[in-house]
Amino acid sequence: MKKLLFLASFLLVTFCCFSQSRYVSQTIKKIVYTRDGGVCQCCGSSSNLEYDHITPFSCGGSSTVSNIQLLCFECNRSKSNSCVCKVHDKRVGTNCCDKKTTHSSGSLATQCTGTTKKGARCKKRTTDASGRCHFHQ
Repeated sequence: MKKLLFLASFLLVTFCCFSQSRYVSQTIKKIVYTRDGGVCQCCGSSSNLEYDHITPFSCGGSSTVSNIQLLCFECNRSKSNSCVCKVHDKRVGTNCCDKKTTHSSGSLATQCTGTTKKGARCKKRTTDASGRCHFHQ
């Protein structure tokens, strides 16, 4: 009985915590590729294409057809977590992540200003006035 309870709670936590995903399905990839004509939406290149979130995933952007576009490797890396391709100085996104986004809870949240053990910026969101999530208080 304990094993069954553990398995059920594990599945529930997995479903709840990982329901929003960066994963882009093959169906969505085919639709976006056709819609975008198989070229980078910034520079027009047809090599090294990647599927990019128009509204950054870290800002609440979803992996739906309306929020995915084709960008080449260089433009996608240049855009990073913003709306502008820095290589071509061209806007390639909408609803920029300008430190404030509204999440499903309806509260304004910002990206944590803390850093991870590896020195990377924390990806957690917080509404705390200090700008830090509960891990970096």
